[in-house]
Amino acid sequence: MKKGVFSLEPLSCPTCIKKIESTLSKMDGVQEVKVLFNSNKVRTQFDEEVVSADKIQETIVKLGYPVVSQKVS
Repeated sequence: MKKGVFSLEPLSCPTCIKKIESTLSKMDGVQEVKVLFNSNKVRTQFDEEVVSADKIQETIVKLGYPVVSQKVS
């Protein structure tokens, strides 16, 4: 299991949280998703054999939230 933290441009509304969490939690391989509204970060736990951090980032961007940086451990 890998942990990923994606830093986003500032989020404008709490609805953004539900949109991101709902979409990412439906992805195969994503075990956990938490959006931190005040720090503009998305924390994930995922199975790197099923889904890549780049694919998660791509999904966040497609939802309309630019990713500033990505950290995977």
